[in-house]
Amino acid sequence: MRHDLRMVPPAVVAWAAAAWLVTSSSGPALGIGLGGVAAAGILLQWRPPAALPLTLIAVCLAAVATSCAWRLVTVEHSPLTRLADERSRVTLDLQIRRDARTFIHHGKSSAVVEVVVRRAVSRDVDVRVRDRATAFVEGTGRELVVGRRLVVTGRLAPSSSSDEAAVIDVDRIGPIDRAPWWWEASERVRAGVRRSVAFMGDEPRALVPALVDGDVGGISDVVEEDFRHSGLTHLMAVSGTNLTIVLAVVMVLGRAAGIRRRGLWVLGALSIVAFVLLARPDPSVVRAAAMGAVGVAALGFGTRGGVRALAWAIIGLVFVDPWLARSVGFTLSVTATGGILVLAPVLAGRLVRWMPRWCALAVSVPIAAQLVCTPVIAAISGQISLVAVVANLFAAPAVAPATIAGLLGGCFALLSGPLSQAPGLVAGACASWILTVGHQAADLEAATVSWHAPWAWLLVLVPVAALVSVVVASRPVWFVGLSLGLLVAVWRPPSVGWPPAGWLMVACDVGQGDATVLDTGDNTAIVIDAGPEPAVIDRCLDRLHVRQVRLMVFTHAHADHVDGWPGVQDGRRVDQIAVGTTGGPRSENIPRHVVVPGESFRVGAVTARVLWPQPTTAGSAARVARAGGSAVNDESVVLAVRVRGVRLLLTGDIEPKAQEAILRRRSDVTADVVKIPHHGSARQSTAFFEAVGARIGTISAGEGNDYGHPAAAALSMLRREGIRWWRTDTGGDIAIVQREGRTRVVSRH
Repeated sequence: MRHDLRMVPPAVVAWAAAAWLVTSSSGPALGIGLGGVAAAGILLQWRPPAALPLTLIAVCLAAVATSCAWRLVTVEHSPLTRLADERSRVTLDLQIRRDARTFIHHGKSSAVVEVVVRRAVSRDVDVRVRDRATAFVEGTGRELVVGRRLVVTGRLAPSSSSDEAAVIDVDRIGPIDRAPWWWEASERVRAGVRRSVAFMGDEPRALVPALVDGDVGGISDVVEEDFRHSGLTHLMAVSGTNLTIVLAVVMVLGRAAGIRRRGLWVLGALSIVAFVLLARPDPSVVRAAAMGAVGVAALGFGTRGGVRALAWAIIGLVFVDPWLARSVGFTLSVTATGGILVLAPVLAGRLVRWMPRWCALAVSVPIAAQLVCTPVIAAISGQISLVAVVANLFAAPAVAPATIAGLLGGCFALLSGPLSQAPGLVAGACASWILTVGHQAADLEAATVSWHAPWAWLLVLVPVAALVSVVVASRPVWFVGLSLGLLVAVWRPPSVGWPPAGWLMVACDVGQGDATVLDTGDNTAIVIDAGPEPAVIDRCLDRLHVRQVRLMVFTHAHADHVDGWPGVQDGRRVDQIAVGTTGGPRSENIPRHVVVPGESFRVGAVTARVLWPQPTTAGSAARVARAGGSAVNDESVVLAVRVRGVRLLLTGDIEPKAQEAILRRRSDVTADVVKIPHHGSARQSTAFFEAVGARIGTISAGEGNDYGHPAAAALSMLRREGIRWWRTDTGGDIAIVQREGRTRVVSRH
């Protein structure tokens, strides 16, 4: 099957240029734009046959660079940017650009909403602008719907995003004006979708709006995490899948009504516009609309025209919004669509030789999409899902009925609430099946595997896997046999005994917290931090057969490190407690010692030296305790440990300020294994990890935690430094083991 690839190089160049230019100032963008125009002019004057592809590349490059330069210059020289730099208090006339998103901050509901500032008034300035900004408001923000206008008062701050002029901390909101009729109409349909399934259980009631229009406000952390492990996350975000389902139904109805080819294209275009209004013009929806247009092109012209349309969609999207080029969702959408257009027809052509065509398409589409998306997913999360294809195969039959029934329920709710419950029941039942698939797939023991090698290796391995898939697809015995083998491996992977022989250290899976155990022999151990729950650390110590704790170290006094302390004492003798400057739990019968930098101790085969924190006065310690947050994290006890020749660095929750202070003290931080500070948060010092030079890292984080730990930025940094990491949220307890003179890592799951 031949594809029209002429537009692929211009699309790739435009994408790469936009991804780089949005991180720079306007100067480079303007220079590249002018250079592209000049190059295109020269090539058009030259006009040899080979010049046309180069001319297209130059024109696309010039267009994208000019778009970037225009947006960057507008933001850099905006009066609102100057007011934000001065952190001015202002009154603003805003138009909401995206629906508000609710989050919990210090136990209270708050909302973040993206807006366009129309007018800014301060004590000295009254200007009319049209700049993007992000506003933070107290409350749920339920009335902050796209298209609505409002006046707010608050304080400005500079934005970290190059396409926004300011961040607004809102302290007073005036009356909210209604949006144009088309936005209000779409909001009524969205509310109707929610009403149509209001009588269902919590999870189906939350999933149906997510399937229909991307409203994920009711999705629980458990559902979100299970869908991530099972490869079904894309169903909860508006994607090309949603639009394809709607377009397919509209096209079938159009054909049944006698509409011809050109009329079908018009009908498809109108459906795309209506879909964008319903699901909001978020970047994901714009991507979905573009990929839906690619699908329409593929229906009209075949996959040859589909590839060309995909290339034009990339160019058009990064021209209109260059910041999409650095969006993970955009990358996944493009790669998945490309895989479906190029690889899926080849796989289906092989499979159709021995299975029905509908079944061949159902199998080939998720395989193709998952294969080409694997490098991107591994680069982001450090994980590869082994159940994604199977989970999508089982969930797919229910997605279309749930989406269409939910949409009908939203429309019927405009007429009658009880009438909307009939399609709502169908949508809820289908959503229940999808939820069952997601939960069951995520519960499989090897649903995901960690990928520690550079993600670029997958750029070689994935094409090889694709080639093997194509070859095997035409051989039913091989295809079925390999599929069954994978299912068995995922369902019942080989297990290891616990604790593994030769273990030196174990990072306990205590959820969103920290607990580390060092083996001191004869069923005794040193325990560093106790996690947030007594029962969880108790079970971890039981699994390690620890009967006596020679030393209990509390790195700092945050709850996720100390609240599990009763579980450490449960049925065990604790000889001594060591704490840092922030303190920790006390016990009447157990000696307690405050550590200082430079002191060392030896217990069994374990030797340890205290590197941090600095000694403090009572007054400064009190100020740190009152400040909380990062100030307490930076007072964590840091230990350089040696166990049977293996060097470990245990870092508590220290952040860049403390990490760099330790380096300035010229402390020896070199280690073979490092506990990644603060659960793998984004706040890390690259210089610190360069000095550590470890090749193994452990990350203690809770499954589906609200903080996004470990952060993608931290994982990227570890990858650049050549540190292979293991995570408790995906691997359970993580053991550092010494066998035959080599340091190994064994995970319990």
